[in-house]
Amino acid sequence: MALVSALLLTSSFARAQDAGVGVADAASPLDATVLQPPRVLESPAPIYPVAHLEHGEHPTVVLKISVLADGSAADITVEHTAGEDFDRAAIEAVQRWRFEAARRGDQPIASRIGVAVHFELPELATVEIEAVTQVGAITEAAPMTPHRHEEGPADELGAVATVQAESRSEARGNNDYRLDRKLLEAAPHADAAELLKGAPGMVVARIEGDAVGHRLMLRGFDADHGQDIELSVDGVPVNQPSHIHGQGYADLGFLIPETVRSLRVVEGVYDPAQGDFAVAGSADFELGVEKRGARVSTSYGRFHTFRELALWAPEGQPNETFAAVQLRKTRGFGQNRASTSGSVVAQGALGTNKLRLILHGSAHAARADTANVLRRDDIDAGRVGFYDVYPYPTAESQNGSSLRAQLSAKLRWRGDDGANGELSLFALFNDFRLLANYTGFTERSRTEPSWTPRGDLIEQLNQTRTIGLKARHRSARWEPTTWGAGTLELGLSARVDRIDQAQNLISAAPRNITWDRRVDADVTAADVGGYLDLDLELTKFIKLKGGVRADLLAYRIGDALQNFVPSYRNPEYLVGYRRSAAGIASGPRVVLEATPWTPLTLSVAYGEGYRSPQALLLDEGEPAPFTKVRSADAGLRLSLFDRASLRASAFYTHLGQDIVFEPTEGRAEPAGPSTRLGGVLYAEAHPLPWLHGAASVTYVRAKLDEPPPRTAENPSPAFEKGQLLPYVPPVVVRIDASAEHALIDWRDYPLLGRVGVGFTYWSPRPLPYGEETASVALLDGELALRYRMATLSLQMLNLADARYSALELVSASNWDPTAIPSRVPMRHVIAGAPRTWLLGLGLEI
Repeated sequence: MALVSALLLTSSFARAQDAGVGVADAASPLDATVLQPPRVLESPAPIYPVAHLEHGEHPTVVLKISVLADGSAADITVEHTAGEDFDRAAIEAVQRWRFEAARRGDQPIASRIGVAVHFELPELATVEIEAVTQVGAITEAAPMTPHRHEEGPADELGAVATVQAESRSEARGNNDYRLDRKLLEAAPHADAAELLKGAPGMVVARIEGDAVGHRLMLRGFDADHGQDIELSVDGVPVNQPSHIHGQGYADLGFLIPETVRSLRVVEGVYDPAQGDFAVAGSADFELGVEKRGARVSTSYGRFHTFRELALWAPEGQPNETFAAVQLRKTRGFGQNRASTSGSVVAQGALGTNKLRLILHGSAHAARADTANVLRRDDIDAGRVGFYDVYPYPTAESQNGSSLRAQLSAKLRWRGDDGANGELSLFALFNDFRLLANYTGFTERSRTEPSWTPRGDLIEQLNQTRTIGLKARHRSARWEPTTWGAGTLELGLSARVDRIDQAQNLISAAPRNITWDRRVDADVTAADVGGYLDLDLELTKFIKLKGGVRADLLAYRIGDALQNFVPSYRNPEYLVGYRRSAAGIASGPRVVLEATPWTPLTLSVAYGEGYRSPQALLLDEGEPAPFTKVRSADAGLRLSLFDRASLRASAFYTHLGQDIVFEPTEGRAEPAGPSTRLGGVLYAEAHPLPWLHGAASVTYVRAKLDEPPPRTAENPSPAFEKGQLLPYVPPVVVRIDASAEHALIDWRDYPLLGRVGVGFTYWSPRPLPYGEETASVALLDGELALRYRMATLSLQMLNLADARYSALELVSASNWDPTAIPSRVPMRHVIAGAPRTWLLGLGLEI
């Protein structure tokens, strides 16, 4: 909690040339019967910066803001700074405030006022927001001196508001990033999953259509669809264990970008709260709508793309209360890429800051055609176009579909002594179907080998029903000595998944006839875990955070096709194999931070995480062979001139068993242990209140320590000891920047302009058998104009129309049904999207 006193200090009812907004004429007398000052209607207060809690600071930030005729705050400048963290917290809070605009008679007008935001330590604050009364008459002679309010009812000069601090000390080392709304919307994004691009080293690409999860990479890990990144939304897990298309499969397509308030990305495994799949790190999307009111928008773009959005965030309610619906339809670029999707989410917050209940319900459905892979030699010879699909039913029938539903409830409580906790319950339903052909015409039936060639169209089916809970409690602050203090947190989590899955070979002509069965299984999986997290302050210069986590994973597997023998061999037993297995994964996570100088923080971190096994690979009674990762980081954070920050760090990770996508089976297969060594440079700056940006460079050398053993099924593995891991770019560069400012005044209202850019660079990516891809450089841009309630925007992705491969694979294939299949590995590409644009019109009511 933190106390924030917000005072309207001055108002200039002359023309504010520096603000670029229309106001009353300077010669007009300040007659209160004619000219009325603005009033505060809604004043959500900021979060006290966690990094400063131990320093005992209670500063005041003085801001100059323009209160527009529609009651919103704009053109915010810092008049009296208290340092970067406090300035930013104050600015972000005031951006969410709502006012009743100044008036001349009955006509609302813009005005320029001063606001002082005062911070007090959490233990000095209450948890209620006091009433706000009208600000008295304001004159130009009013001083810009910060004024401190004690707790109590608001007086005629301003308002008193209180707000909670962070419920738990989240920052875990140098590579713990929180991306706020301003940074998330700096550059244009095709969907909510692309918000992850702002995290250093993150690669995001949607390569199999709008109904299949994004391909993700982070810090040298090819996380495929989520196998090495723990993904969650307000703490509710998104990853699905033992998924047929890939372990830890996660599809973020259900998210609506406008409802994401912030994004926390932890690179590495240093927070005891991180669970399964936190190998490269974790990412949590926090939902909330800061700008209240109703909003509708419609967009149309290239490839006959339509997007409709309706969002309602009732005035006077917490940011967590909103409802939104999104519909999207497109023909897609090139051939066979049409898709249709829709999402709906409704969320409400009940109670006070002491005890708050947040209820959530959402649903999502999508279907998309996909062109999938093309052989590069076929493209070079002109037998197929770069954005085409092979002219065979087994290729033209490729598509995916997905359904998702979620219900969750989260109860938060907070004690007067600072103790706090949460209890979350959730239920999830996920349904997935994919038809994909990666190899053309190479497969033979395992039941009847003479059935060939019918095309290698793989059908994957996966349905998961999940129930789970999470709970944690953080103690009140304990101060046994004058030089030491701390808090202790206990947490637990549990989930049970019921999974039904199948994989078949499908004949596309006649359509959807199964001609071979590869998987028919049901899995019940349980994950029960707990952690201990200690946050210690050893003098005001040193902090130690960390603890230990342990998880028990248990499985019951029903494998209907195990022990399969073709019927013509007259087996003496029936097909099928039921089994159970269990194991425990545990490990420490610790971060040590030193602040020898207020703008500089040094940190070192070590942690051990895990990835759960694919259930179908387990044997009877086998201790579940968890894949363990050991991570270490060292780095520094530096605040520059109160308007910029810089982070630099080096990292090391060792993974006990890596997995690599196998095109023949359409899923990831074991590849052997691996090691990664790299570094990250990240800078964020806001040199002017209307200019904001961030840039990062990540380098990693990811190599295979040992290749997978030779088997009868794979006598010549595609990997060698010491080779670079395939598909992952060693260098990733990302830049996000935006500028927003008033352009002109028209009828006492400003015309606001905004420009945003995003730039991505991937260095050449290694491939199996010593090959590599070309580098990729993509530039995205967005222009927007806003006048009163209307916003007109133009979004352009891949501005330079670069022709690039979103993914390249190397495997044997045969795309000529009359030819004898070859076992020679060939390069295959999945095309990235060409230049696309989307023109949108939005209205706020």
